[in-house]
Amino acid sequence: MKYTEDHEWLRIEGDLVVVGITEHAAEALGDVVFVELPEPGTQVARGDEVCVIESVKAASDILAPVDGEIVAVNEALGDTPGLVNEDPLGKAWFFKMKLADLTVLDGFMDEAAYKDLIG
Repeated sequence: MKYTEDHEWLRIEGDLVVVGITEHAAEALGDVVFVELPEPGTQVARGDEVCVIESVKAASDILAPVDGEIVAVNEALGDTPGLVNEDPLGKAWFFKMKLADLTVLDGFMDEAAYKDLIG
């Protein structure tokens, strides 16, 4: 897995990239009560707002970590937003993207570098 400075994780599955938030981010948010997901087929550029997460503490945006197309979303989060707190690195993925070039992921942090970031 790769990690962003915005506390997102990226996992390669075949020719797709699965995007979610880290345990650190989920803990900082508190109890998640609502997740707004993008529409599959949406083209996004790095830094575009893709999802909105609302918790008992705040609302936060999930930004596109790379340029690409949203090809799938985790519909389970609409019914069960608490999955973000229960299993942020597994069942609580947000969306899957198709990228033109997977090598762009080489510029992101590995787990050791991310752990250094969050201290």
